[in-house]
Amino acid sequence: MHDIRYIRDNPEAFDAGLARRGLAPLAAQLIALDEERRAATTSVQVAQSRRNEASKLIGAAMAKGDKDAAEAIKAEVAALKDQMPALEARADELATKLKEALEIIPNLPGADVPDGGGEEDNRVESEWGTPRSFDFTPREHADIAPALGMDFETGTRLSGARFTFLRGGMARLHRALGQFMLDVQTGEHGYAECNPPVLVGDDAMYGTDKLPKFAEDSFNTTNGRWLIPTSEVSLTASVMGELLDESVLPMRLTALTLCFRSEAGAAGRDTRGFIRQHQFEKCELVSIVRPEDSDEEHQRMTRAAETILERLNLPYRKLLLCTGDMGFGARKTYDLEVWLPGQGAFREISSCSNTGDFQARRMNTRYRVAGEKRTEFVHTLNGSGLAVGRTLVAVIENYQNADGSVTVPDALLPYMCGVTRLEPAS
Repeated sequence: MHDIRYIRDNPEAFDAGLARRGLAPLAAQLIALDEERRAATTSVQVAQSRRNEASKLIGAAMAKGDKDAAEAIKAEVAALKDQMPALEARADELATKLKEALEIIPNLPGADVPDGGGEEDNRVESEWGTPRSFDFTPREHADIAPALGMDFETGTRLSGARFTFLRGGMARLHRALGQFMLDVQTGEHGYAECNPPVLVGDDAMYGTDKLPKFAEDSFNTTNGRWLIPTSEVSLTASVMGELLDESVLPMRLTALTLCFRSEAGAAGRDTRGFIRQHQFEKCELVSIVRPEDSDEEHQRMTRAAETILERLNLPYRKLLLCTGDMGFGARKTYDLEVWLPGQGAFREISSCSNTGDFQARRMNTRYRVAGEKRTEFVHTLNGSGLAVGRTLVAVIENYQNADGSVTVPDALLPYMCGVTRLEPAS
């Protein structure tokens, strides 16, 4: 959510930020709406003040025996009382209109974010690892995995497209990946493990910028709750409406949870295989920090996600997303893309974003500056450390063997109860 005071004070800078996002200028329109709202609010306050003042004058007039003056003042008070609902309704209407206008405007990009229209303009910041040289033609995971326990047919029969039933060693390998991620992030990077709800209310979704703009991308239950698209929602919203003490910052939270996405905007994309599912697991990273610490925290978080790929010896590259490819709430985003030899391409496996105070304003989450009376909005960051299903895909493709088996990465052996290789069913 944007601060209307910032827009009033910096209209040209605000419009310049929108232009980098490919949007038309909005500052003048928003300022005019805000002026109208402020005028309506002032009208309510003036009317309330006059009503209170006039009410006191009635007693004074009666004490003087001036009944005519008292009756005239009573009539004025009655008229003001009649006018107040309409004045208040107008002020509320304009406040709602301004809020609705602000809440659908994306975050402004950071100064160091490259301009661009789409993913082709993202900037490769670094690459790690050397893709494996195969002495056979590597296959895509969707061709290898069914014989190893990745049952697409049963998942579709039970729940429809984009659902998968994992069996045996494949299910164990999937679980091992999630546990490994959680252990590394809690044991080495200082994230506190959480087990949050995967069903949340409107406030949590709104506060983390998933509502109202992206309602169709999530699943809504019949009683008005939402299945989380990522535990970023639950973890970040856990401080919703709070005034934090500066001593608790930085706050670093992680959770391994189920996530649910309708994939409404991804029709026809990745319909084959395990990359884009309606239900999946992810190890999420969330940081809540002071404004002056958020840039450094963003680097730290991204590095925590990179560590998982390196421990699994999966080649990857880090991209700085351009203005046209960033998410709605982000002011700066790094994507990690893992190498998939079966596809012969890099594919996204993690996205780490700094949202600045964008979510904090929506959630009304502040902290009290140590030794001072003033408060400030916190900055929030979120990232995948990593998406478990996509990491499973990467392991299958990078560790495949000519006979259709998949070797278990060394880092996962402690979690596999002696299983070192997934063998295809005979």
